[in-house]
Amino acid sequence: MACTLYGIKNCDTMKKARGWLDAAGVAYQFHDYKAQGIDAALLRGWVDQAGWETVLNRAGTTFRGLPDADKQGIDAVKAVALMLANPSMIKRPVLVDGTRLLIGFKPDAYSAFFG
Repeated sequence: MACTLYGIKNCDTMKKARGWLDAAGVAYQFHDYKAQGIDAALLRGWVDQAGWETVLNRAGTTFRGLPDADKQGIDAVKAVALMLANPSMIKRPVLVDGTRLLIGFKPDAYSAFFG
């Protein structure tokens, strides 16, 4: 079964991850969650597995542009709601291979994941 790479097509980090996977000969499907949306149950599963602190991209411009009230009191439920409303707030990329999950892109982490 091929893995699935979730992210946004024009993101520079996504381009690096896709380039790494292509160079390594790893078969994958790409899911652009900005264009195709993201399934709420899938997103909740990522949060359950990795923690909302890992999945929610608090460094991005979309999160930073939120009103201060929306940035306060974040928990898993609120984080999922924010990410469903604004998929750009999902950290990129998200790589899923069966039950394994890797969030973000670092070449060493990808080598270990597939090694």
